[in-house]
Amino acid sequence: MSPELISILVLAVVFVIATTRSINMGALAFAAAFAVGTLVADLDADGIFAGFPGDLFVVLVGVTYLFAIARANGTTDWLVHASIRLVRGRVALIPWVMFALAGALTAIGAVSPAAVAIVAPIALSFAARYGISPLLMGAMVVHGAQGGGFSPISIYGSIVNGIVEREKLPGNEVALFLASLIVNILIAAVVFVLFGGLKLWAQGAVDTAADTAPDGHSKGATDADTDAPGEPPSGGGGTGEAATTVTRPAPTATPVATTPLTPARTATLLSLVALVVAVLAFDLDAGLTAITLAVLLSTAWPEDNRKAVGEIAWPTVLLICGVLTYVGVLDEMGTITWAGEGVGGIGVPLLAAVLLCYIGAIVSAFASSVGIMGALIPLAVPFLAQGEIGAVGMVAALAVSATVVDVSPFSTNGALVLAAAPDVDRERFFRQLMVYGAIVVAVVPAVVWLVMVVPGWG
Repeated sequence: MSPELISILVLAVVFVIATTRSINMGALAFAAAFAVGTLVADLDADGIFAGFPGDLFVVLVGVTYLFAIARANGTTDWLVHASIRLVRGRVALIPWVMFALAGALTAIGAVSPAAVAIVAPIALSFAARYGISPLLMGAMVVHGAQGGGFSPISIYGSIVNGIVEREKLPGNEVALFLASLIVNILIAAVVFVLFGGLKLWAQGAVDTAADTAPDGHSKGATDADTDAPGEPPSGGGGTGEAATTVTRPAPTATPVATTPLTPARTATLLSLVALVVAVLAFDLDAGLTAITLAVLLSTAWPEDNRKAVGEIAWPTVLLICGVLTYVGVLDEMGTITWAGEGVGGIGVPLLAAVLLCYIGAIVSAFASSVGIMGALIPLAVPFLAQGEIGAVGMVAALAVSATVVDVSPFSTNGALVLAAAPDVDRERFFRQLMVYGAIVVAVVPAVVWLVMVVPGWG
């Protein structure tokens, strides 16, 4: 049995054990990386740790720390109610506002994880307050970020168009952008319908004046997550208690004071603006910037820091960093290249095309979307040169397949969504994201291949 095949089988075993024994998958993945790296790939510790996602570790810790402070001092309450007032109390519009905001950020140059890091904590706090499914809200944020991710001036768009130019393939920047945007809008619409969006619309508008008590917290409402269809209700934070139903105030309720802007909340809002400016205008690292801002806020208001440190998503950090370290071992020992080259050698171009789309989706669900696109587009060059498949459609299909799956909890975006969700059973939410990601991986590559590749775009 080849080392590459052994490494894939070990990954499957990790999934099975984590699912059946309720062990943190990240811890299992670290053990698997040590065993496979040492015994099969002949790697030393430095080789194994080469795949440790240090940048993602800092992003997860920094962003969840900063927004934990924002929750502790009531800033997220203020943002939630500001969002409600913006859409005149129409709760059903908020997921689409978050979709558009994330898409706008990536379209003008933010990397997708940075946009999700900025938008997801606000969106998920809103979801918890108004009983919106966290899966719905999280998916809307991620698909929004990916929808704008291939504009001609975006990071993803620039990288893919650069690869196309380097490989001397025909390209179409507008077609690439529209392909990703349309696919993600359609997926978002399906998710909105399936996970309670129509019910939110039927509820109409909430009374924005009567929804907040003088202390800045919701009056007559409790935080709860909306369960996925077919699953029993669960308590927030893994307590096992039944989730309560959000009770909305009557439109005729007497208005009460809105959330006040205290000095701590004002400083936190300025910190969030600084995070956006630092990431978009100065290209600073989102994680390092967030943790620096969190430290400054903690120094000024230590009482909020005491509450916030315990809310950093350490189990999620362990899970994501462990899995990605194992994927790094797979990359180091050549497993990913081995699988891609095996597919590229198939003599039937259309079959090779759909298999490359699936490899891009599966690997990207665990690893860098940009990295896998950079590896797979050159692998497609030999059969694209035969002229049987249009280069524009193939590149667009690969790009969409490799990015639309980023809602997976093992990808950076999915991990940020998982870490940002307050008042949910994280193990259960993780399983929901994993199942949803698996469905996207199974369905979308075949659909984009059928629509973009088979007709021979470009």
